[in-house]
Amino acid sequence: MRLLHTSDWHIGRSLHGADLLAEQEAVLSGLAGVVAAEGVDAVVVAGDVYDRAVPSADATAVLDRVVERLLGAGAAVVLTPGNHDSARRLGTFSGLLTQAGLHVRAATARLDEPVLLADAHGGVAVYGLPYLEPEIARHELGVAEARSHEAVLQAAMDRVRADLARRPGTRAVVLAHAFVGGGVASDSERDICVGGVEVVPASVFDGVDYVALGHLHRPQTLTDRLRYSGSPLPYSFGEAGQDKQAWLVDLDGSGLAGVSAVPLPVPRPLTVLTGTLDELLDDPAHAAAEDAFVSARLTDDVRPADPMRRLRRRFPHCVHLEWTGGAGAGDGRSYQERLRGRDDLDVAGEFVSHVRGGVGTTPAERDLLARALGAAAREELAR
Repeated sequence: MRLLHTSDWHIGRSLHGADLLAEQEAVLSGLAGVVAAEGVDAVVVAGDVYDRAVPSADATAVLDRVVERLLGAGAAVVLTPGNHDSARRLGTFSGLLTQAGLHVRAATARLDEPVLLADAHGGVAVYGLPYLEPEIARHELGVAEARSHEAVLQAAMDRVRADLARRPGTRAVVLAHAFVGGGVASDSERDICVGGVEVVPASVFDGVDYVALGHLHRPQTLTDRLRYSGSPLPYSFGEAGQDKQAWLVDLDGSGLAGVSAVPLPVPRPLTVLTGTLDELLDDPAHAAAEDAFVSARLTDDVRPADPMRRLRRRFPHCVHLEWTGGAGAGDGRSYQERLRGRDDLDVAGEFVSHVRGGVGTTPAERDLLARALGAAAREELAR
């Protein structure tokens, strides 16, 4: 049996306002080529299929086309909701979809009902655990007191192991969306600690042959049988330069036979550029970034005028801008402390100096500020 482990598709996500649907569809549709080339029997998606609980019509259309290509390439598809998804919406028509080869495991009450696959060695049970919010799931799973991710996942896995015990000789794969101890987070995941302690020990998943984990966007191996595939695209500039992949998982008659990485393409790379505005606009060393998503960190002493418009002339996909230059007055006092006891004109002048990195007002600017403040005071008295 050969499985392709993916997760955290986040269809519909944007990058600082830039639409990523085209890039997402390109990468996810490319998985159909992996299915055909590698003889994959099933593609598993361990949560966060969409980026939001109510996805857009365009996002659902992308999922529709991607799944159609995967099924057409010859693989079954098993997916579960993550903390970004609405389990109830994702599970709509799941019974009918199963007949086409798309298995959506979204109901907590039925998490011990596996997708049953078979190969020359016998049966493989694929258990899809939907994301389990402790405060909600504990009631469905009969967890009396503990309100933690560990408690509800332990209860879920107890049910899985009980079902598996009734299937002697069956190999087992579990899909789970959780933060497992030893995993390394990125800065593009949504915190899942609300409702209980988020970190789950790896021992919770004992007793199965492979655990396909989702939630963390960095591909990583916790143990041979416990892995995160990571997201198929980078979703934050903290992931710039990070290799993206899926896991190709082989099961033989004894269980897990091997796991290998399948590199995924990056349609448009992410890059962080640091320097003055003139340096970024003129330095030929940045030519490779002209077709990338760019985060620019400007080090100019004075905040440049209209920097985003000027940057986009060279870097049309610049989506984020940060000014890191300008140390301010440099006397160690906070902005509030520097304003204490000052009149309105001094406060306005100090604000101009603050936003310009310590460059104060000219006499003409100070005169303009004084006239504006005077006009505002007269208008207030006239009310």
